[in-house]
Formats: sequence, structure tokens, C-alpha cells
Amino acid sequence: MRRLTSWLLLGSALLAFAGSSGCGHSEEEWQAKLREIEALNAKISDEQKRNKKAQAEIDDAKAQIEQLKQQLKAAGVDISKLNANLEEQARALEDYRRRAEQLEAIKKRFELLREKLQALTKLGLNVTVRNNRMVIQLPGDVLFDKGKETLKKDGEDILLKVAEVIRSDSALSQRSFQVAGHTDSDKLAGGRFKDNWGLSVMRAREVLAFLVDQTDKGGRLSAERWSAAGYGETDPVKPNDTDENKQSNRRCELVVLPNVEEMLDLKTIAN
Repeated sequence: MRRLTSWLLLGSALLAFAGSSGCGHSEEEWQAKLREIEALNAKISDEQKRNKKAQAEIDDAKAQIEQLKQQLKAAGVDISKLNANLEEQARALEDYRRRAEQLEAIKKRFELLREKLQALTKLGLNVTVRNNRMVIQLPGDVLFDKGKETLKKDGEDILLKVAEVIRSDSALSQRSFQVAGHTDSDKLAGGRFKDNWGLSVMRAREVLAFLVDQTDKGGRLSAERWSAAGYGETDPVKPNDTDENKQSNRRCELVVLPNVEEMLDLKTIAN
């Protein structure tokens, strides 16, 4: 069939050549035209061979793929499920990448916040992370006499310095804080409070009231960003087994409340 096609092409070319210039062609011109046609036929033949080889390779590849599918099926591997698993892994990898980027951004904000609060450590205060919250710990015995809720002069002085650090920094002043009152486990011996809950609440309230006092004697912080809570003896930082440990447990904490995007495990970031 291909030989017939070649001869037809040859005949058509010769007729076209003859018809274009009549019959006044020399033998040399006829031979040149024949060589041209033969070269074209050779190119066509080569192209057909390449196409045939490519088709054979495609057929072989299809057969190998089908054989591989049968082998996987015999081994209990479902190709459709395998593709689905690969897609799930790709999605999981993308989710992990986004979470890593989010975590890195939160870590940077956390480090910046910790740097801003470092000024408070120079005042002898402890800035740490407890219960997934950044906390400024104020020693209770500096703020109050044992069993009392009235701020001492030394306590007011240190609170004024804390308020100045927060107020002078625009980022810190826009954060939300909670004053948390804590006591040791000793039972109260008389006085106006029935238990340590009442004492811790009132101490937190006194610290809060002083910090948001807008007069020259107070901290002049924004009241809408502050709250207070009392924990009594329920959240100790040390066992209540020595006088020194009990002193550590008598404290007020200024808790930096996390934003929604910071609701992650800060302790893993801090370490």
C-alpha cells in the first residue's frame, strides 16, 4: 500500500512538472525532478518507520503499566486508594507547612513580648510562662503584710514602675491583663476574711484598682483591658512545706492574656 502511494505521488509530481512547462524538458531536468521525488519518498518512509517505532514503544509501555497494575492488584494494592492517599499526604504536608509558618510568626511575637517585659526583670520581678500564659510575678510580701489586703508603700512603688513600663510601650498597653491573687496554704487566724479565697480576691482587686487609678498616685492604665481573679491556695508554684516555699506562693501575678492567634502551647516555644 505504501509502495502504491509512493508511485502515485511520483506520478502526480511528474504530471504536474510536465504540465507546467509543456514537453520541452531536458533529460537532466527530468532526472533532477526524479531525484527530488525519491528524496521526498525516502523522508516519508523514514517518518513512517519512526512513527511505527514510537507506536510500538507506546504499546509496550501500556502493556508494562497494565502488568504492573495486575501485580499491584494481586498484592492487595488498590491504585485508586493509593492515589487518594498521595493526595491526602500532599494536603497534610501543606497543612503542616502553613502551621509551621503560623507557629514561627507566633514565636516572633512571643519573643518580642518577652523582650519588652525584660525591663521588669531589672526590678527584681520574675517573668515566666505558667499555664500557657506569660506571667509577671509580684512577691506578695513586698505588696502586702501577711494576712492583709492593703498595699504597702514598697508595693505601690513597684507597681508604679510596672505600670510605667506597660504604659510607655504602645504594644504592651494594648494587651489585656489579669491580676491573679495567690496565697499559701496556711489557714487564716481570724480577721475579716473567712478563707484564703477571699484574701486572694481582695489582694488582686487592690492591685488592679491601683494600676488603673487615673490620678497621679495610681498607675493610670486602661481599665477596660484589666480584670482580677483570686485563686487562694489552689495554684502554688512550690509545695507548701517550708516557710520559704510558702513565701513564694504568697504572690500576685499580672497575667498577659493571649490573643486568639496565640492560643498555642507557649511553653514549647519558650524552651
